Amino acid sequence: MADDVIETEVPAADAAPQDEQRQGRGPRGGRGGPGGGRGRGGPGGDRGGRDGNRRGREPRAADGEDGQELIEKLVHINRVSKTVKGGKRFGFAALVVVGDGKGRVGFGHGKAREVPEAISKATAAAKKTMIRVPLREGRTLHHDGYGHFGAGKVHVRSATPGTGIIAGGPMRAVFESLGVADVVSKSTGSNNPYNMVRATFAALEEQTSPRTVAQRRGKKVADLLARRGDISPAQAAADADAVVA
Repeated sequence: MADDVIETEVPAADAAPQDEQRQGRGPRGGRGGPGGGRGRGGPGGDRGGRDGNRRGREPRAADGEDGQELIEKLVHINRVSKTVKGGKRFGFAALVVVGDGKGRVGFGHGKAREVPEAISKATAAAKKTMIRVPLREGRTLHHDGYGHFGAGKVHVRSATPGTGIIAGGPMRAVFESLGVADVVSKSTGSNNPYNMVRATFAALEEQTSPRTVAQRRGKKVADLLARRGDISPAQAAADADAVVA
């Protein structure tokens, strides 16, 4: 008789979780179920679910206002907590860099109760503040630069073909989104991601192309390039024709 009870009860116990798994909910309203509250797999989950998998830390491409694809890179996520009467309330702050890989780049930060929403706000803010940086031959900077913000100090230098991006952390994300292929940079002072990104943008905003300087001074681009002394007049004229911005 005892064996009969065991044979009838065990399948019934195994069938209940299977039925609940088919319906996509855990036992007793656990994580992922209707009573799971703000669990990771629930409707109000902050990190799990489809949105969490789609908007992760990996860079992804998005469409800009003019239809072109933009490169999005998540630089930093900061989690903060606030103690309230019912417990702790968590929030997230995201720092995102957006660029088209062709000389335009911007950054933005957003705050929200959930990570995907914070990233979306930061991305929207970055698209609104994009700047255009002139590039030499579409691969490197025209000249050396220096930028600082707060305690963050950044030095950037143009490089020869094949050098690559010599930068780390937030600075690398900015150069990759901008479309720079060869650059040498050095960050001194604060290693705060926000200060480093703002200092890098301060250095990039100071970049000017030979064509802009020639128009401001009323000269020809070839005359400015010839004053460097390391190239011939013919080479300077050829380089002047290659300058597009």
